[in-house]
Amino acid sequence: MKIVLSTLNAKFIHSSLALRYLRSYARPSFPQIELVEYTINDVTMNLVADLYKREPDVVAFSCYIWNIRETLDVVRNLKKVRPDLPIILGGPEVTYDADHWMKKHPEIDVIVIGEGEQTILELLQAYQKAKETGQPPALRDVNGIAYRDEEGIVRFSMPRAQIEDLDSIPSPYEDDLDELNNRVVYFEASRGCPFKCQYCLSSIEDGVRYFSLERVKADLLRLINHGVKTIKFVDRTFNINKKYALEIFQFLIDNHRGTVFQFEITADILRADVLDFLTENAPPGIFRFEIGVQSTNDETNRLVQRIQRFDRLSRTVTQIKESGKIDQHLDLIAGLPEEDYHSFRKTFNDVFALRPEELQLGFLKMLRGTGVRARAADHGYVYMDEAPYEILGNNVLSFADMQKIKRVEDVLEKYWNDHRMDYTLEWLLTHVFETPFDFFQSFGDYWENQGWSRIGHQLEDLFTRLLSFLEFSGVEGLEHILSLMKFDYLRNQKHRPRKLWWDDVLEKQEMQQVYGLVQQQAGRLRHDFAEHAATQKDYFKHTLSAKVSFDIEKWIKTGERIEGSYILVLYYPYKDEQGNAFVVVEQDMSVAH
Repeated sequence: MKIVLSTLNAKFIHSSLALRYLRSYARPSFPQIELVEYTINDVTMNLVADLYKREPDVVAFSCYIWNIRETLDVVRNLKKVRPDLPIILGGPEVTYDADHWMKKHPEIDVIVIGEGEQTILELLQAYQKAKETGQPPALRDVNGIAYRDEEGIVRFSMPRAQIEDLDSIPSPYEDDLDELNNRVVYFEASRGCPFKCQYCLSSIEDGVRYFSLERVKADLLRLINHGVKTIKFVDRTFNINKKYALEIFQFLIDNHRGTVFQFEITADILRADVLDFLTENAPPGIFRFEIGVQSTNDETNRLVQRIQRFDRLSRTVTQIKESGKIDQHLDLIAGLPEEDYHSFRKTFNDVFALRPEELQLGFLKMLRGTGVRARAADHGYVYMDEAPYEILGNNVLSFADMQKIKRVEDVLEKYWNDHRMDYTLEWLLTHVFETPFDFFQSFGDYWENQGWSRIGHQLEDLFTRLLSFLEFSGVEGLEHILSLMKFDYLRNQKHRPRKLWWDDVLEKQEMQQVYGLVQQQAGRLRHDFAEHAATQKDYFKHTLSAKVSFDIEKWIKTGERIEGSYILVLYYPYKDEQGNAFVVVEQDMSVAH
């Protein structure tokens, strides 16, 4: 019997852990099981044609909020050309409201409810027996499914218990590792979450179950040795078991070989000794932590049954940041119960004060099966009928407020999270605007009013649009801000840029003068910079100069701002292993004019 397991990933670089579990569990009994991954951006009929060409006897899809619409489009059309083909759906999007999906979509034959490994194997065995005997499949004997009986009536079989011994699931990473080339790999060391946050599907499952450390280490080493670049742990709270987490951290420190690992951690319960261990021993750039803050409003957290000590979380995040070894991605959710616009502004500023490398501003989604969805009427929620079920407003946050916050999110993503102008933003947020939220809101409103949200942009547009906003806002010290913008633009380029977006470029005579000043200071240049500065031809090939209003080099080193006529000289080594360098020299105005 030929089986196709499929899903539509959000991006090509993503990979499906769920399908690989199903394949590893069923393949000993069904060697002709095939895993096929598409993306939500693929053309529906191309997917239908590809699946049709494979001539499966059974096809199963893994469903999530990001792919359910596109998956159902494929299923509807596939059923039209293969009405005899059993179509199975599983995954969190269909698990918690199976009756709704079965009744609304007659093209679905079976929905797997909850964990799928044992269920999919028994389903395939039922279909195999039906094919051999010519009788209908005995679906009622398969626990953990919704199905249609011979009259087409939706039925539910007995619930299926969780798999207690997770090691009984064959590793999804024993074979077929070439499928993962140039992809992000998702990895699971445990299942379940001890917390009951009411907006999260993990709150529905009781308890935490673990794979053995031996199994986890063996799988990780196999992936590392294969050359996987990024492994994202999907454990809901990786650090809940201190001893277990510490042993995995140590193993990865000893064996990483340049692979990057991302973990979801709960920062306010990260023990001090674990924190000290990480800040002392973690190799720079190898670990990345995703930390859900969501809200700093105590009443909001109480309503969603979220236990959080923000003071402890802040200390943890600060200590990790000061170590300079681990990037942190902090999450916020706009639209949680009883958090209005002004409260969310405070939440944003509370968290932004920690200066995470990335701040993800998301919007509450009323996921099927969650407590917030069940009690939506208590807080006047209005939300999208179809996935992703994002809220449109509630009793304290209007749709207009939501749109304002979306403009904050848009500018935050373009400017802060992409790290295109860190020095400029730090200056603006520290010296110019009352709070970080006010900057992102004001700029986001200006961006929308200019119509820029409807057109694309190139890198230099981000700088010219920020400059336009600052000029419009009438900020003080614009010449210093412009100097930092030039610095950020030049220092983040891999190659000497051919296109500049500012007007006060140096004349040829000024560039010659600057070359002489740089040569005089060769002793304080980085060795490769000094070598290329030795000859005029190499110097101009590897550098670009810009006028600045203060000595940025001294300001970065000491915090002292010395104003004057200075020239910033950026050096580009054109080597991947070597970053850019720079020097600031004072311009001789008598020669310049």
